[in-house]
Amino acid sequence: MAARRILLGDEPVASLDEYRARGGGSGLAAADRLGPDGVVGMVRASGLRGRGGAGFPAGVKWAGLRGGERGRRSVVCNAAEGEPGTYKDRWLMRQNPYQILEGLAIAAYAVGAERAYIGVKAKFVDEIERITTAAAEMDAAGLLADVPVVIVPGPDDYLFGEEKGLLEVIEGRDPLPRLYPPYVMGLFANGAAAPGDDANPAVVNNVETLCNVPHIVASGADWFKSFGTEQSPGTKVVSVSGDVRKPGNYEVELGIPVRKLINGLAGGTVGRRKIKGFFPGGSSAPVLTDEEGLDLPYSFEAMAEAGSMLGSGSIIVFDERTNVVELALRTARFYHHESCGKCTPCREGTNWTVKVLERLIRGEATPIDLETIAGVQKSIIGNCLCVLGDSMAMPVGSMIEKFRPEFDEALEKGVPMALAA
Repeated sequence: MAARRILLGDEPVASLDEYRARGGGSGLAAADRLGPDGVVGMVRASGLRGRGGAGFPAGVKWAGLRGGERGRRSVVCNAAEGEPGTYKDRWLMRQNPYQILEGLAIAAYAVGAERAYIGVKAKFVDEIERITTAAAEMDAAGLLADVPVVIVPGPDDYLFGEEKGLLEVIEGRDPLPRLYPPYVMGLFANGAAAPGDDANPAVVNNVETLCNVPHIVASGADWFKSFGTEQSPGTKVVSVSGDVRKPGNYEVELGIPVRKLINGLAGGTVGRRKIKGFFPGGSSAPVLTDEEGLDLPYSFEAMAEAGSMLGSGSIIVFDERTNVVELALRTARFYHHESCGKCTPCREGTNWTVKVLERLIRGEATPIDLETIAGVQKSIIGNCLCVLGDSMAMPVGSMIEKFRPEFDEALEKGVPMALAA
């Protein structure tokens, strides 16, 4: 099992003509032959799992919207990538925006959507230019399924990439999480305060998820399931960063050994140092030690069985030089900064975690502080409107659990050369 290139070519696709010369557009043609129900059935049969973090089956999400009659439907491409260690969606937008748009058009056709949106961070200037040009070309060629595509530049906030916050930005508000998910309460729902006939449900799919759709519809579900694993079919674009010699984006079959990803494709650690641990799925994933994770297959199911998650598909490696207490503080600071403050467990939990870790690094913490901080992480998980609090609690909690001696040592004498306050 090795690298397999389906979504990433050797060179960027420069024009619609070039995209068509490489087989682009065949997914839309196949969708027209299959009909909407046939497309939903094929995507469902393929086992395509969302590539944005949760790994939820895309076909199941589409089928739920296809069968409903609750107002005007929309499809939304989540291109607001912002988790530390994750940069594969930006690369996909730069390399081939046409396959994203074709996937979005197929999704709109399949679920009967009247509108399509792409939410992208305003600072992604090159990516916005690429996808805007591609959309104009495809629209002129009649390749957007008669569904207008609106590109919505948004803020740099982490929560812009959370699907409910994304919908808020599309509606012209700040990226604050909603109570109801998009398939229950979608876009421009006429001020409805609760689900109902005018809830205008929406499907939100990540960039990479949509990139897979044209290939699946054109080549079939069995083709897609012929590589990867039974529960994690297909390829994955993996961002590998941290203490490695060749950080970058690598498209591989799901199920590839983690060791081959890190030590093979990414060249191993700088200076051939021992790997201490890694985040398997971006900075929000519980860390795995080298003994736990290097020989596992890189798949949704294997990462879950190991007590972590594949998440967005971004591996952050840290070697033996890393002080894990400082790493925990760096992680907690990011999520505390990005918290909107709407939910008490997240607002107070992230703030308290940062303050205690800072005391720990200065050598001012007490044993009860360390016990309490571990308990706080458990209290956050599952108790907020969105996953931001969980995204801090899971990795920080795992670091305390798996590298407890380093935290105990910090109780005695702090951490030399610590992060600036």
